[in-house]
Amino acid sequence: MPWLALPFADKHRKVQEIFRWCCSRVSIASRAERVLLLAPCVIATAACQIQQLKTLLSCFLILVLKLWNKYRVSNIPSLIFIDAATGKVVCRNGLLVIRDDPEGLEFPWGPKPFSEVVAGPLLRNNGQSVDSATLEGSHVGVYFSAHWCPPCRSLTRVLVESYRKIKEAGQKFEIVFVSADRSEDSFKQYFSEMPWLAVPYSDEARRSRLNRLYGIQGIPTLIVLDPKGEVITRQGRVEVLNDMECREFPWHPKPVLELTDSNAVQLNEGPCLVLFVDSEDDGESEAAKQLIQPIAEKIIAKYKAKDEEAPLLFFVAGEDDMTDSLRDYTNLPEAAPLLTILDMSARAKYVMDVEEITPEIVEAFVSDFLADKLKPEPI
Repeated sequence: MPWLALPFADKHRKVQEIFRWCCSRVSIASRAERVLLLAPCVIATAACQIQQLKTLLSCFLILVLKLWNKYRVSNIPSLIFIDAATGKVVCRNGLLVIRDDPEGLEFPWGPKPFSEVVAGPLLRNNGQSVDSATLEGSHVGVYFSAHWCPPCRSLTRVLVESYRKIKEAGQKFEIVFVSADRSEDSFKQYFSEMPWLAVPYSDEARRSRLNRLYGIQGIPTLIVLDPKGEVITRQGRVEVLNDMECREFPWHPKPVLELTDSNAVQLNEGPCLVLFVDSEDDGESEAAKQLIQPIAEKIIAKYKAKDEEAPLLFFVAGEDDMTDSLRDYTNLPEAAPLLTILDMSARAKYVMDVEEITPEIVEAFVSDFLADKLKPEPI
């Protein structure tokens, strides 16, 4: 590779050799048995170096996981371009960038306005073509989906009804389907079920640019934009499923969410503060939300001012089967109230088990987490 990398210090070169030596064998234990026949001193040396290796790899892994969380990486390979001077993300989907622009003619691949990226003809399922300029002044849902994807088909059925309700309520709203289908026939079959617009399947370059613009890493994804083309929420899928009557359209993000089956997928996006409460009563959950909301708003505002995503999501969890499953999976105590931060990608948890949760306790817990002062427990 002709580029830079996170350092693996020279002083640990022998440890790296031990690591490669161990990894070249199916079983470290069986290798150790053979070494045992040579000399006890070799075993002692190897054990010491392996311990150094464990420490080194642990530190390295923590650093890598911090980067994963900071840039919300959900799969690999993943290539993210950032501005070295500011640390801000330039492009989340670098793999598509280098595929579409191998000569680097569009470098530094900074984000462009939605209106510029989507510019061109759009289709209706009856074959009629309209210009993308018709989207001006409307809220827009950019829908990344495909017929071969079962969750996509399920969401599409719900989204069709949501779309109709929003339109019947007199809201200026349009959806643009960006297909990930594997053939044009499949695209046409799927699009025939949709009452909204689509980027022509033949316009692969425009579909790819839209994927790049929003750093799409999985489908289905629904990005909701305001009339100026700014992102309101990247969690349109969750919002549609949680608000079947579309009463909260256009779904501006809430600082604190009540944990449900449909939004539990967000626990995998990065560290999440989850306050478990003792009752199924809505009043108990609402009081918990009000308790942590000022802290959540403060954190969100702080990072928004830096044009960065907040490093934490905030949830309140009541008593239901899904919450019980989460407690079991993360091996959490049954106590309530229970204040936690769960980091699924790092398989780590941070637990504050006290009799009473106060705003001061929550704020101190969050501050210590962000300052790396808390010791994680394994999930």
